[in-house]
Order: sequence, then structure tokens, then C-alpha cells
Amino acid sequence: MDIIITYDINTETREGRRRLRKVAEICLNYGQRVQFSVFECSVSEMQLDQLLHQLEEEINIKSDSVRMYRLPGGRSALVSALGRDSYIDFCGPLVV
Repeated sequence: MDIIITYDINTETREGRRRLRKVAEICLNYGQRVQFSVFECSVSEMQLDQLLHQLEEEINIKSDSVRMYRLPGGRSALVSALGRDSYIDFCGPLVV
């Protein structure tokens, strides 16, 4: 399934800045960054459970926010981009 993960991490403290880096690393393991705090991911149900569990373990639930949006028709049917679009479709043909 295709999903979008967005996050807003409170970076007023050193610990917050560490959490921000860690959340980005976790998201990079499952998808690709399309904006500073936005990732597009193609995951299975099991991978989604793992991703959400890892994020829940990392964030401060009182000061941080993570949102996950399912794209029921897939990215190509629902996402339009204006300007720079750095998304790479790894499921399609890749030319090296």
C-alpha cells in the first residue's frame, strides 16, 4: 500500500533535534523523502505496523506529531506535484 508520513517534531531542545534525525532515519528505511518532513512509502501491512511502532517508540507524544495517510488508489492516481518533484518510482523500470 502507498502511504504518506508527515511529522512535526519539537526541536527546541537537543533531545528534540535528536528525535527529529531519528524519525527521518526511520522513515528513510521505508520510503523516500519528498519534502523536509514528508515521506512517501510503499509498504506491506507488516511493514506499516513496524514503521508505526518504531515511530511511536521514538517520538515524545506530548510535544511531537506524526501523521500517516493511506493512498487507496496508489500514488500515481492521487498525487500531483508542482515544482521540483524528487520522487523516484522504484517499482517501475530504472535506467542506470
